Amino acid sequence: MDLTKIFQLLAGIGTFLLGFKILSENIEKIANTGLKKIFNKISKNRFVCLGIGVLVTAIIQSSTATTVMVVGFVNAGLMNLAQATAVIMGANIGTTITAQIVALGVESFTTYAIVFVFIGMLINIIFKRDRVKTIGLIFAGLGIIFLGLQFMSNSMAGVSNNEAVMNVFKSISNPFLLLLLGIIVTIILQSSSGVTAILISLAGSGIVIGNGGNSIFYVILGTNIGTCLTALLAAIGTHPNAKRASVIHLMFNVFGSVIFFIMLLFFPRFAEVTFQKWFSLPETQIAMFHTFFNVVCTLIFIPFTNLFVKLSSVIVKDKEKNKREIIYMDERLLSRPAVAIEQLRKECIRMGDESIETLQIAMDGFLKIDNSNEEKVRNDIDVVNEMNRQIINYLVQVSYHSLTLNDEVTISNLHHTLADLMRISEVADNVLKYTNSTIKENLEFSDQVMVEIKDMFEKVKMLYKLAIEAYRDKNLELLPKIDKVEEEIDEMRNKLIDEHIKRLNEGKCKPQNSGVFINLVSNLERVADHLTYIAYSIKEEN
Repeated sequence: MDLTKIFQLLAGIGTFLLGFKILSENIEKIANTGLKKIFNKISKNRFVCLGIGVLVTAIIQSSTATTVMVVGFVNAGLMNLAQATAVIMGANIGTTITAQIVALGVESFTTYAIVFVFIGMLINIIFKRDRVKTIGLIFAGLGIIFLGLQFMSNSMAGVSNNEAVMNVFKSISNPFLLLLLGIIVTIILQSSSGVTAILISLAGSGIVIGNGGNSIFYVILGTNIGTCLTALLAAIGTHPNAKRASVIHLMFNVFGSVIFFIMLLFFPRFAEVTFQKWFSLPETQIAMFHTFFNVVCTLIFIPFTNLFVKLSSVIVKDKEKNKREIIYMDERLLSRPAVAIEQLRKECIRMGDESIETLQIAMDGFLKIDNSNEEKVRNDIDVVNEMNRQIINYLVQVSYHSLTLNDEVTISNLHHTLADLMRISEVADNVLKYTNSTIKENLEFSDQVMVEIKDMFEKVKMLYKLAIEAYRDKNLELLPKIDKVEEEIDEMRNKLIDEHIKRLNEGKCKPQNSGVFINLVSNLERVADHLTYIAYSIKEEN
């Protein structure tokens, strides 16, 4: 095999992988909305989740991309581990579509490869709409894939008649080395489907790896293990459940590969009496074994979904919770703005919960005339501020991606919501000041006044629950009830101030009390206003 042929082979592999990358990335991009709808169908039924894994991977042509997506969704709280396990199993079946396409279409499709590249790039250049340009890149990517396969096929022409070269391929006959070869090459190329397609192309050129028979199947098993690395890397720095999802992916592929590896060792004529007998073309034999392996493994392991979840929990331990940590936002979701925005909404709700909890602690201190909790309140305010900073940064990153008009409206509303939530923590800071002033100036409030203030705050908390429920579920039917509670809070404020002024006129309280009392009830009323703004933001999104 001369140097030109080697370079042509490398060019073919590079071209194939480039086409594969262009195709999968752009299919995923154009399918974002559809993928969101598909993943919204996630249920407790493991077979539904399995089907979703198959469907999504068949669409985007990459089990690695699906698995990385799943890791991101688990990290963001969009699905639990049991659901993720079934989706991952389905993804392994879905990825076999690529090998089947390559095996069936190498000869017939390559003739049109150049035409597909031309048409695709022409569409991308001429049209201005992003969606149409993406469709053009999908066409181009498909053409480039088969062009790469043609390069590889041409480079291998006549190789089967070259004894020296064939001896090189045959020299690796040890099953363990063949398994390791599949692992290493897949890790390098970051695509088990890509490696399988290359193996199919080599087989179509008459090249035999090892001593024939089961040899090529050992390499296929290795590719299934090697593909796990990307998901493991994607899980670095994520929450424990996301790490567990990547570990489950590894366990599934390793356990399945070990079972088949042992079977092939003890059944050396397996290929001869099965796939070689059933299918005449070696490329078809490889593609069908790849499908057979993933389907059988899924059938074996799907009943043990919960066991995989338990094992992953043993391997990956829970870590101590940190309030400052972001839970729902994940950079892996930025390429899917619709999903990322929904995660932002969840993170805002979490920030709201932290804000109202902080206000609760501050109010408890005021009602007891006790500032011993001041340090905790200030620390919690810092937590809210940090959450706000991280959410805004994520919002900015989402804004850089292609957005629909509705997405832009939602992002604008999210900025306003964050500002409204920040006012709650600011009120908590104000309440601290009122408590300190009360203690410093020896101010006294009657038990009746304290009860009324407490009642008003309880009403504010009720409004918070209603507003957050409306915001979370986009429930417009709750708005009239929210209006009613907000009006009640306004009336309570007016009544409390009127009664306070009456007490002043009657000499029943000190004028020094006014600054603290009036400001406090006014602050609580303003919290109610901001909560109402949050609830009403959903009207613009419907």
